[in-house]
Amino acid sequence: METISQTDALTSLDETAAVKALAALAQAQRLRVFRALVVAGPTGLTPGVMAEQLGVAPSALSFHLKELAHSGLVSSEARGRNLIYRADIGHMNALLAYLTEHCCEGQACSTSAQAVCLDC
Repeated sequence: METISQTDALTSLDETAAVKALAALAQAQRLRVFRALVVAGPTGLTPGVMAEQLGVAPSALSFHLKELAHSGLVSSEARGRNLIYRADIGHMNALLAYLTEHCCEGQACSTSAQAVCLDC
């Protein structure tokens, strides 16, 4: 999957993409999977490790990962015989920026600056 740069992430999400991302996160298991991937950072996780950490059946995990990938929030990379899944921090930041774009009645505020994960 294509990764959005930090600069582009803040301006590139449209309403359709935001709805798709929010819908993907609007399920408890998918939200747990996404949070686990955010915690794992750039090293990511294999499905086996995620299934064990989260106590999720591999078939259910596969379904949830597919939905998260379809929304753009998760990317995967083949590494040998394993897939490594990672949270797409650029897409997450774009979603946060989209949600807070017009906060504070259009005035600059610290909310959007705090919402962006720049250390990832």
